[in-house]
Amino acid sequence: MKLKILTLFPEIIQGFFQSSIMAKAVERGIIDYQVINFREYAADKHRTADSYPYGGGAGMVLKCEPIAAALDAISSSDQSAARRIVYPSPSGTQFTQAKALELSQMDELVFICGRYEGLDQRIIEEYVDDEISVGDYVLSSGEIGSLVIIDAVYRLLDGVINSESLLEESHEDGVLEYPHYTRPEEFRGRTVPPVLLSGHHEKIRKWRRKQGLKKTLRNRPDLLENRKLSKEDEKLLSEIEQEDDHGSD
Repeated sequence: MKLKILTLFPEIIQGFFQSSIMAKAVERGIIDYQVINFREYAADKHRTADSYPYGGGAGMVLKCEPIAAALDAISSSDQSAARRIVYPSPSGTQFTQAKALELSQMDELVFICGRYEGLDQRIIEEYVDDEISVGDYVLSSGEIGSLVIIDAVYRLLDGVINSESLLEESHEDGVLEYPHYTRPEEFRGRTVPPVLLSGHHEKIRKWRRKQGLKKTLRNRPDLLENRKLSKEDEKLLSEIEQEDDHGSD
């Protein structure tokens, strides 16, 4: 997959691609990336990338010309390639695991990192395919929002992470992931649940599923609303509710 990131602050982006799992994905050729400082495409002698908003108001707005020139310069010559231009924005649609999976099917993703009050609307209308919000809050850095999306997407590509690990993660089937434990068996009076030490794979599987459902019910009950549950999940949820009722007596 090709990743191209348009930013005023390349140094924020570079470290991410040079570290940990991403660095290995780049080394293996799974990821090819390019960081573009769109200030370099500004035509005036001061390399101006922002200006005051029409109609007044606080803050500055990123200008059309530098971003448009940068996007035109990196446009793909391969018209058959699946390509999307992404603008992370608090005004966008909610980012989900399903959206990450959709974007992971692309050959190329281009990210526009906003700053200040954001982009001139005409850039969004002319170029942007996906305006995406990573949460109901506001960031000062479009770079951070872009990296959130990139991190969720690239790890889904073949060869980046063990496929078995991906299947058991939170949000893959609408249920949050179960809790994990490792050595030592006892830490500050807290012990590893005995079932995980039993070696009984089926009991471990059911325990993990039940714990995932319990966490989802506690932290994200909305994920279970209007969701068709398996008979096993229905039974496990019934057990959880009975345990909660018993605990409240």
